[in-house]
Amino acid sequence: MRNKASTAPTLQRLLENARYEVLPTASTEDKVLEHVPRDVAVTVTASPGKGLEATFDLAERLAGHGYVVVPHVAARMVSGRTELEEICARLTGKGISRVFVPGGDAEPAGDYLDALSLLEDLAALGRPFSQVGITGYPESHPTIHDDLTVQSMWDKRRYATHIVSNLTFDPAVIRDWVHRMRRRGITTPLLLGIPGPVDRTKLLTMATKIGVGESTRFLAKNKGTFARLAAPGGFTGESFLEKCAPTLAEPTALVEGLHVFTFNQVAETEAWRRGLLDRLRD
Repeated sequence: MRNKASTAPTLQRLLENARYEVLPTASTEDKVLEHVPRDVAVTVTASPGKGLEATFDLAERLAGHGYVVVPHVAARMVSGRTELEEICARLTGKGISRVFVPGGDAEPAGDYLDALSLLEDLAALGRPFSQVGITGYPESHPTIHDDLTVQSMWDKRRYATHIVSNLTFDPAVIRDWVHRMRRRGITTPLLLGIPGPVDRTKLLTMATKIGVGESTRFLAKNKGTFARLAAPGGFTGESFLEKCAPTLAEPTALVEGLHVFTFNQVAETEAWRRGLLDRLRD
């Protein structure tokens, strides 16, 4: 690893504060139980095809096993404040204190056309969750201008405790985006989104199985990203993290940890994280 001495402390801190994003399939619970330690938080995506019930059901079961879980509450999949109140009561009743609020790819089911409107209602309901994450877009969003994505983070900053960046593979993009965001006065802490190790065959199988999960929708919209993820031998974030380390180490960057898109390759992701931590500690 290049410049190991200088990058190791930052990379070690981020890897120790990593959380895993999983897709709610029939085998996900068993995979998490077998391979993920209880000190790693698990986020559960929401897809229009499966509905929020699949997300909340898995989140509740994992919480029952002692995990810190972060269900995605996709705004466009919630019909309005009445349903949102029911969701809050359901999740907090199971001890779930963290959520992630994307806009979501679904057609609006009711009142919420975007994440901001749902976040405003969460605040009106007394901020029932101690941690609320929102999405950041280092790369251009397929349907939203870059200036609007930064403005959106500014608008949502009062309601969020952290920003989760979507996938990118260019350290320069991360550097410029973080600096631009901080210059704008957005001081919300950041979790850097990276892919775990991805096997081509398994990724294609998962994409076919899930179809409309937010992560795979992202891949479908960003063919260059998909091609790099699906390259023979897969992709791990080691080199990417190493190149990002100078930016991530800046005190003003406020990068608190990693958000790892596992694409349900949970065992491979944890083995990669543990292996990299062991090498950094040597």
